[in-house]
Amino acid sequence: MTGGKSGGKASGTKTSQSRSSKAGLAFPVGRVHRLLRKGNYAQRVGAVAPVYLAAVLEYLAAEVLELAGNAARDNKKTRIIPRHLELAIRNDEELNKLLGHVIIAQGGVMPYIHPNLLPKTTPKVAIYAPFSTGTGRFLSHLDPTHN
Repeated sequence: MTGGKSGGKASGTKTSQSRSSKAGLAFPVGRVHRLLRKGNYAQRVGAVAPVYLAAVLEYLAAEVLELAGNAARDNKKTRIIPRHLELAIRNDEELNKLLGHVIIAQGGVMPYIHPNLLPKTTPKVAIYAPFSTGTGRFLSHLDPTHN
């Protein structure tokens, strides 16, 4: 059996590891690199640029999904729908600035009622009304028992 065809891996080799796993990312670094090369953004693309871009995209996705999950939980739902994404983005100042001109399909609009359209609320003022017996009680101008 002298020939080298022993089957199996040699003792000096190690398993391949993706660039995403090396960087500790869930987003695909290789795909981002390919898209940067094929997109004609520059003649050459460095080795660190796709890692950085994948990390930024992963961070933004995690941020939006966390806020959308909170919006879904506030609405007593377990599934994120486009409405929850819309609420999450529009309620966050920085994300709204970044995605201000983006329209999300089936996202709806932000709830807003102009203050002039809200009903007028009169403040409840307590009035102290002493009686001839010397005892007093607090009467409200909204108290139906007061004459």
